[in-house]
Amino acid sequence: MDQQPRETVLLVDDEPHVVALVKKMLLRAGYSVLSATDPEEAIRLVEAQEAGIDLLLTDVAMPQLNGRELADRLKAMRRGLRVLYMSGFMKEALLKYYSISIAGIPFVQKPFTPETLASRVREVLDAPAAEAAGSGGEMR
Repeated sequence: MDQQPRETVLLVDDEPHVVALVKKMLLRAGYSVLSATDPEEAIRLVEAQEAGIDLLLTDVAMPQLNGRELADRLKAMRRGLRVLYMSGFMKEALLKYYSISIAGIPFVQKPFTPETLASRVREVLDAPAAEAAGSGGEMR
């Protein structure tokens, strides 16, 4: 018996090979996945998507818009959108070089295993709304 995808994840990363790999991980975990390799493409996907998007999984450091800026735009379009940030940069480097603080917000450090990713995605989707929105910390 085939399992229907539980939720839809919008995956955004400016590295196409990362998108391909993480998309496979999410599909194997049972999620429906929309993917984009730049923030503008992600915005177009959300505008065109009639069905719900449950989670934005986005890289933090990207050209054009950083992950926070993208999340802010998409949350304005889709109330209740949950967000999980990811980055290959350590938290300290994000703050030092990009002036982005990820303290207190849902985050997964790259590289990650499929199990770690699935666990973090599930945690964010199952968290109370305020916690999933990252209201416990600030990202600049």
